[in-house]
Amino acid sequence: QHASNLMVDVMVEAFGCEIAPEFIAAQAIIMTANRLNQSEPALQPVWINLEYLSAQTYVERCHALPSLQTSGPAAGWTKWFFYPGFTRLTGGLLREQDLASRQDQFNVQAWLNAQGLPTIGEKRISLFCYEPSALSALLAQLHQRGLHGEPVRLLVAAGRAEQAVKKAIATGFNHSIDSEPSPDLASLLSISYLPLFTQTEFDHLLWACDVNFVRGEDSLVRALWAGQPWVWHIYPQDDAAHHAKLQALLSRLDAPDTLQAFHEVWNESCPGPLPPIDLAAWRAFAASCRKQLLEQTDLASQLLSFAASKKS
Repeated sequence: QHASNLMVDVMVEAFGCEIAPEFIAAQAIIMTANRLNQSEPALQPVWINLEYLSAQTYVERCHALPSLQTSGPAAGWTKWFFYPGFTRLTGGLLREQDLASRQDQFNVQAWLNAQGLPTIGEKRISLFCYEPSALSALLAQLHQRGLHGEPVRLLVAAGRAEQAVKKAIATGFNHSIDSEPSPDLASLLSISYLPLFTQTEFDHLLWACDVNFVRGEDSLVRALWAGQPWVWHIYPQDDAAHHAKLQALLSRLDAPDTLQAFHEVWNESCPGPLPPIDLAAWRAFAASCRKQLLEQTDLASQLLSFAASKKS
């Protein structure tokens, strides 16, 4: 409806979803009419193709490159590639302006009380994953060893993670696990199944935990900002291209060897037993990553600046 009479300033298509050709055609018609009437400057909209997040080397090469359109109603227009990323030569990561202050004000004990969770005597691990084959091994490791010998509570996200854990317990995990810790601590693992969370509550979960298992790109970014040790379950692709993407991220961030080895087994890129969680090394790495990435300009700010520079 609006495309029939309004010329937009900026068009953003994201993550492989192209703008409707009818909308592009309408914009081209309006621009042509403006040129003929000379009522407004006949400038094409700033057309941005916001790509997927990746740490692979091509991102720095391709970020902010133009793509001249050679056919269709927008022939002669320029589309710009815009890549989120982990270095200063990319578009950065999504980060709210008040994120750091909200983290500083976050009260872990109050949040745990509100969720009905114990506040002392346990380490906490969040689990937001797909269906990793190493899940049973993780449960067994936590059951037998806890987290460096301390009792641990696994906070399982609703949905696929919850279903995967329950299936692992029922079919592939030989130890009985109660929702509350056993009095004699025969098991060092307790499990709490969480309700569906808003994005804000999911952030609080990450901030409250000692280790965060996350899946997908959005949750990876939130785990990076949480500054706690994290393990990423990358979305598996049929052609196994996700293994190269995972390795690129770990290499780019200079992850410690123990974290790389854990990721390889967790993401099924390397056979073998699941390594133990190296809490001290992973904690130092997570803090270093967060500090380094906070030095970048955030993605939204970079998008605005880029669009303004191309419109002028």
